Amino acid sequence: IDFLAMADATQPAAPAEPAAPAPAPTGPKKKRSPNRLVVEEALNDDNSVISLSQAKMEELNLFRGDNVLIKGKKRKDTVCIVLADDNLDDSKIRMNKVVRKNLRVRLGDIISVHACGDVPYGKRVHVLPLDDTIEGITGNLFDTYLKPYFLEAYRPARQGDLFLVRGGFRPVEFKVVGVEPGEFVI
Repeated sequence: IDFLAMADATQPAAPAEPAAPAPAPTGPKKKRSPNRLVVEEALNDDNSVISLSQAKMEELNLFRGDNVLIKGKKRKDTVCIVLADDNLDDSKIRMNKVVRKNLRVRLGDIISVHACGDVPYGKRVHVLPLDDTIEGITGNLFDTYLKPYFLEAYRPARQGDLFLVRGGFRPVEFKVVGVEPGEFVI
């Protein structure tokens, strides 16, 4: 019995055709991969800033001070300001602990970065302190923590984000419970 002849008779030329589209899935991955970066610890402790290499910024068509949307795990995202870091590998992104917590990522995780375009200026940002961080603190939280944090600062805020403010005697964590207009503001 000639098994090769039987195999040829049952499958005339079909195997040759599916082999051609097989490389197609790698095509879109290569297009998408420039935005996907590995998380590293930030050198500065700014809650509003992430750092990319200059080459990566050029590849993504970003400029110093641009707003970027960063997507993490569990459909979490936030808006930050991008700065260049010449000592950073092209496949990495630096962000501080506060940004990582908002994205639900850890060091070494992969996130994606996207240009955010124009973010509207906030007419109203509703912020509340977290209970366990204000135990024993007296005085006006606005004057001590929030006013210095937001005054003369270009800070993106996203509804649902947490941020840590160092001021007074110890750091206090706040949550953005509402912003107007939209989800992101500056």
